[in-house]
Amino acid sequence: MGGNGKHRWIFSFYQRSNSSSSPKQSKTQTPHEFLCPISGSLMFDPVVIPSGQSFDRLSIQVCRDLGFTPTLQDGSTPDFSTIIPNLAIKTTILAWCRDHHAQDPAPPDYSSVEKIVLSKIQEQTPSRLTSGPDIRVSERELLKAVAENPPVLFSHAVTEIGSSVNGRLLCSTSTSSSSDESVIVTASSPYTPLPLSTRPACFSGSGSSSSSTEITLSEAPNLKSQSSSSLEEQELVLKLKSSDIFEQETGLVLLRKITRTKEEARVSICSPRLLSALRSLITSRYSVVQTNAIASLVNLSLEKSNKVVIVRSGFVPLLIDALKAGSSEAQEHAAGALFSLALEDENKMAIGVLGALQPLLHALRSVSERTQHDSALALYHLSLIQSNRVKLVKLGAVLTLLSMVKSGDSASLVLLVLCNLAACPEGKSAMLDANAVAILVGMLRESELVCKATRENCVAALFALSHGSMRFKGLAKEARAVEVLREVEERGSERAKDKAKRILQMMRDRKEDEDDEIDWEAALESGGLSRTRHRVGKDDFAANSTDF
Repeated sequence: MGGNGKHRWIFSFYQRSNSSSSPKQSKTQTPHEFLCPISGSLMFDPVVIPSGQSFDRLSIQVCRDLGFTPTLQDGSTPDFSTIIPNLAIKTTILAWCRDHHAQDPAPPDYSSVEKIVLSKIQEQTPSRLTSGPDIRVSERELLKAVAENPPVLFSHAVTEIGSSVNGRLLCSTSTSSSSDESVIVTASSPYTPLPLSTRPACFSGSGSSSSSTEITLSEAPNLKSQSSSSLEEQELVLKLKSSDIFEQETGLVLLRKITRTKEEARVSICSPRLLSALRSLITSRYSVVQTNAIASLVNLSLEKSNKVVIVRSGFVPLLIDALKAGSSEAQEHAAGALFSLALEDENKMAIGVLGALQPLLHALRSVSERTQHDSALALYHLSLIQSNRVKLVKLGAVLTLLSMVKSGDSASLVLLVLCNLAACPEGKSAMLDANAVAILVGMLRESELVCKATRENCVAALFALSHGSMRFKGLAKEARAVEVLREVEERGSERAKDKAKRILQMMRDRKEDEDDEIDWEAALESGGLSRTRHRVGKDDFAANSTDF
């Protein structure tokens, strides 16, 4: 009996030890963004689609082979027409596996993924499978049922479609938010965005393209009288999908006015049908149509709940094309749309992967001040994440941005982008190689010629470069930065004073460290450098220098 008690004690101890170890294992769970939304497995060959979502390549191939488009957890349906290798997230996955001592993702098996997709087909389209092996109906009975009850079947189908559409619209209406919402950043974020404007410069009313057709609003009184947002959306879609260019212009001008003046309508109108119609008009060869379509998209993108939806609907490549080859006004609105969409953290990687960084860099030199302003702010928000910083450095952005700082072109906003680039090792190294310290100190030395914001951003960029850099002190000494920073510490703004003080303190601390030297003779006499290292002060080194 005592032996049984001992065995019971051992068994209970074993149970307790197992239960106590389970929480530790849960801490190393795979991050959700590393898993394929279709297979649920760690992605072996991740690719990104136009909406910015990443999938395993084989999962997309299986869906294509089966002619199936899945509905994701957020209710969206991905577009698998174009895929781009996502090297950034692949590198991140491999690094995570290495850091957590986990196995690298293995190549998925086609048949296994096919079974998963088939199960999803069964879940999402159960009506197609009701006549499967479990429910057999003879052809005679089926034909008889169709002949007896066709009206009921058809009306049931129409009711289902209508309720689902209305349900989506009602759901989207309930999630409306204010367009004046500022950028939200968690307190733990090391690089907190500045409280900059969240509205593109192009959002200010009618442009030249809309003013010429504004009179057409009086020709659509039936739309103004509609109180239901769904009816309003339906009428707009009909006009936007019309083959008549004049009808398209009328619909776009009305859409632009509604979304500019009615904040509550921006969410309710932003339906998949309207976005689909708007997407086709952004590629129009008629400049007025294209410009008003992009301007309407800017207005829709002001609402936080619309930003991710717009990117996932495939608008980013179209905006990039307009920024490259559109009219001057179309370029203004395209830059404004990319800036507005980049405010949402979930969009930042997608916009960078889809190739917006290079056109935005080029747009910084546009003759339009609006295009320059919104392109700079778009780059600032996009460069808040590491993957886009590395891309910008590889694109040679550092030299371009520093040359603009020297020439004074949008210097204040350009410096914000440089501050973000200096926060990553690649950007810091490229900036130090490009003589950024001397350029920034030179800007501060001519403080009477630059505005307050530019001076503050210069000091902020120097502070970012000084952090964790052994080269900074030498370059700052060559540029005679100490005297300039002392003047900023005395006369600058509070933000500039604080950073100048930190830079000077860092330089003093490093000077004290460099004053320490190694007594090489004592180290050699003690039996080698590998065993004994004795550090003496500057005065001791001078006294012993005669012994050499």
